[in-house]
Amino acid sequence: MKAKQPFHVMTKPAGPLCNLDCTYCFYLEKVKLFPKNHPFKMSDDLLEAYIKGYIEAQPGPEVSFAWQGGEPTLAGLAFFEKVVALQARYGLGKKIENAFQTNGTRLTDAWCAFLKAHNFLVGISIDGPEHLHDAYRVDRKGRGTYREVVRGIELCKKHGVEFNTLTVVNAKNVQYPLEVYRFLREIGSQFIQFIPLVERRADSDSSQLGLGLSHPPDLSAASALQFEPQVTEWSVPSRALGDFYNKIFDRWVRRDVGRVYVQLFDVTLGKWVGAPGGVCMYAETCGRALAMEHNGDLYACDHYVYPRYRLGNVMNQSIASMVDSDQMREFGEAKRSRLPKQCRECEVRFCCNGDCPKHRFARTKDGEYGISYLCAGLKQFFKHSGPAMKQMAELYRQQRSPMEIMKK
Repeated sequence: MKAKQPFHVMTKPAGPLCNLDCTYCFYLEKVKLFPKNHPFKMSDDLLEAYIKGYIEAQPGPEVSFAWQGGEPTLAGLAFFEKVVALQARYGLGKKIENAFQTNGTRLTDAWCAFLKAHNFLVGISIDGPEHLHDAYRVDRKGRGTYREVVRGIELCKKHGVEFNTLTVVNAKNVQYPLEVYRFLREIGSQFIQFIPLVERRADSDSSQLGLGLSHPPDLSAASALQFEPQVTEWSVPSRALGDFYNKIFDRWVRRDVGRVYVQLFDVTLGKWVGAPGGVCMYAETCGRALAMEHNGDLYACDHYVYPRYRLGNVMNQSIASMVDSDQMREFGEAKRSRLPKQCRECEVRFCCNGDCPKHRFARTKDGEYGISYLCAGLKQFFKHSGPAMKQMAELYRQQRSPMEIMKK
């Protein structure tokens, strides 16, 4: 059974387990959602059923697998050797791709040789130079992890593994935009993803589950806030995020267009030229980017791995039926249908479409619930980058390279 449209699943073979203890990680505490002494590893039977079902459910000729965590290397190299063998067995002639997101600290020559041999795209989390990275990204003994991550990056380079970097923009590194950007370029990252950090202290629903961080907000019409959200001290301030993006954009648009790929900038240019796709957080609707836990439970989104958002289990339901279910459709449509008036009337709505629903727990200037906590900063960036984006979009329409903007 095939899904009606392409979709993506972030797969967690070792669940929320991780060898690090990053201060800001929202996923580590998900171990509390499972029984004590629970084995956090995907079984062989489940892995085979998932790979077979996921390939069958994709309607197009390409199938992209994404492996994350926690820390996916904890599943073991032998596990991923089974992955590629099963993909070959059930590939149905389709093009199979694998993406692998890691903290980089457990990479070895053997790991990198495997990743290269099977063309895995590796995403490595690094938050900037040592004094910024180690502010929050620490191991189980509270020690900084910068040097181990850089060692992992050097191993990727040694083996020719294609990698990109994922940088969590937080309360510390947001103060050093150009230092962060310069550092990422210096370590050889040509594909840069910035992830704004926004987490809240637990509400009553989350507390009942034993969690310290809050559920994502409920965007339903009846969802008046029951408490004033308390944002964690490591979350990025909205306007500071806008300044961070603007300063990096100004450097990028003068020197690095077509040479360094910053996901946010590429996605924004895509909005200006009317290109389809992009990233889910800035799409009109949600619903095609899911998450699967190590036990086969499928959830509406990586940020919504909570009991109320569970769609079912791949061992007893087809993946396509869950992806195309009414529950999933309503979840995805809520992003568009429940935009506050301030968003609906915003001049840069086409760029962000209200942002990720996870961030939409603030109130508008008129007191309406459901605007993004990051609204001010995002609007600041989209307006600031607008003139240059418009020029690059015009170059694109003329079948000329957007890189020409650097000559002006």
